[in-house]
Amino acid sequence: MKIAEVTATFPPYRGGVGNVAYHNARLLAERGHQVTVITQPSPPEAELAEERFGVRRLTPLLRLGNAPWLKGLISSLKEFDLIHLHYPFIFGAEMSLWAAKRHNIPLLLTYHNRLIEKSGAKRLLFPLYNLLMEGRVVRLANARIAVSKDHFDALFEKVSCVEVPNGVDTRLFSPHDSLMARHSLGLPPHAPLVLFVGGLDAAHRFKNVPGLLRALSYFPQYHLAVVGRGELVPALRDLARHLNLMERIHFDDNCPTKRLPLYYSAADVTVLPSNRTESFGIVLAESMACGTPVIATNLPGVRDVVRHGKTGFIVPVNDDATLAAAIQWMISHRQERQEMGQQGRIHAARQYDWEVVGDKLELACRQAINGTHKAAALHAKVTMRK
Repeated sequence: MKIAEVTATFPPYRGGVGNVAYHNARLLAERGHQVTVITQPSPPEAELAEERFGVRRLTPLLRLGNAPWLKGLISSLKEFDLIHLHYPFIFGAEMSLWAAKRHNIPLLLTYHNRLIEKSGAKRLLFPLYNLLMEGRVVRLANARIAVSKDHFDALFEKVSCVEVPNGVDTRLFSPHDSLMARHSLGLPPHAPLVLFVGGLDAAHRFKNVPGLLRALSYFPQYHLAVVGRGELVPALRDLARHLNLMERIHFDDNCPTKRLPLYYSAADVTVLPSNRTESFGIVLAESMACGTPVIATNLPGVRDVVRHGKTGFIVPVNDDATLAAAIQWMISHRQERQEMGQQGRIHAARQYDWEVVGDKLELACRQAINGTHKAAALHAKVTMRK
């Protein structure tokens, strides 16, 4: 198959959708397919050296945040057997849909998340876009992938999809000795340690790190590692000072991916305290792959990754006291915590290893092409009868 992976962001830009697009391209190329990623430019010195698939970076005519209007996108898609669109992609989604109809090419849409913003002009623009365009693009795609069916079904009624979750490199994300990991990271060797990993820019306010800080303020002996970068860090430092937590919080705003397994292995528990729906929560799968249990909030998407009571806990949204109680239970029940970590490792390897994901992705691509061809043949047969 000749497959176009269309995505608004792509490495070296650090972001969830772009990273998934990268691995999707890699997995399909490794299975013998001819794959080309179509996206926006990156700094020349940051270009990826990738031999298995091509990367075509089109010139943006204008840009809304991370969403570029790519010059020539429609015409560049005519040579493919399948267009695989990573949504959301304002401008790119509409042009990919138009290209699919114009060139009679199946469009497979992977739905990652809904565009939501609570501040600035995007607070008004995103709801309008979602109302006018999101449902139309999703429904007019020939086939749909959801990184979480739980999340997708909560947003779209009576719209079919197949679930192909985000994946984890379970060879990279694997358990390390906790004491050695803490020593390597400069973390206290024996203090109870809670971990947060995620974006700390304005677009990721929903990660609700302030709620986690408030929960930690219940326990004067607990430490917290916050791994992530963004403009929210100064405000989080101010809140930590207000809560008298600064001596127990360790910020790392420049952590390469290869060092993340050390953080997961060093921690007693990883917490994702989001207060707005996100489609998956890759940090949960990464943490479980490293043998560390997790706590997440009861939201479509993330709640489906965690097996409550087996690999971690699901707690109510915006409930600092219950979150604090769940953290305390994890810290104070070492044997049960370790058993949860072991179960999490097994669960991550079975469900989220990239090789497992790759098999599901390839099947979804084939089904999108075959289903479209069958539908076209049936339509032609009916038309001839008329």
